[in-house]
Amino acid sequence: MAVEGGMKCVKFLLYVFLLAFCTVNQGATHGSLLPAVIIAVGTFLFLVAFVGCCGACKENYYLMITFVVFLSLITLVEMAAAIAGYVFRDKVISEFKKGFQQQMQSYPKDNITAPFLDEMQQNFKCCGAFNYTDWENIPLVPKNRIPDSCCVNVTKNCGVNFNVKDINTEGCVEKIGGWLRSKLLVIAAAALGIGFVEVLGIIFACCLVKSIRSGYEVM
Repeated sequence: MAVEGGMKCVKFLLYVFLLAFCTVNQGATHGSLLPAVIIAVGTFLFLVAFVGCCGACKENYYLMITFVVFLSLITLVEMAAAIAGYVFRDKVISEFKKGFQQQMQSYPKDNITAPFLDEMQQNFKCCGAFNYTDWENIPLVPKNRIPDSCCVNVTKNCGVNFNVKDINTEGCVEKIGGWLRSKLLVIAAAALGIGFVEVLGIIFACCLVKSIRSGYEVM
């Protein structure tokens, strides 16, 4: 009876974890830049949580093993990504800079890129990759203009015949890099929190797997 009661508690905690797992990861992916990535990651995480929920509900050994394996892989990938992001942080900034410049080249002719860059420049109050003069090499119409999103007070055509004092002159790469550095502690705490929740999920799932394998009556 003690094992039965303990496993009921583990099952309940596992259900709570699965709910938290879906919620936390949905919050983590919300606002990402690429809708396709959001859909793919969200669908995968939902499927993993669904497998875990079904395995816990039905007390199915193979479903729970599958859940433990995938959750362990997710946790390892997140840890590896965090470590790689820290070790190669300068490379990440460099690649972001390169990608931002490539997106700028597509600005006049890409209806998807333009709103993305406009939103980024407006939200971070920046202009161009290094500074506002980067837009001089982009063939905008009319000539010698910048996107309206570079203006301090964004209005239609404010980027035409602009005055430097009326625009944000700082580049987005440095501005966003500074923002990330200022939020580093918060990001690290969030990552540790998510990792802790996932490790708890693995522990609970392993306890349930052990009970199922031992042939105890859980319900």
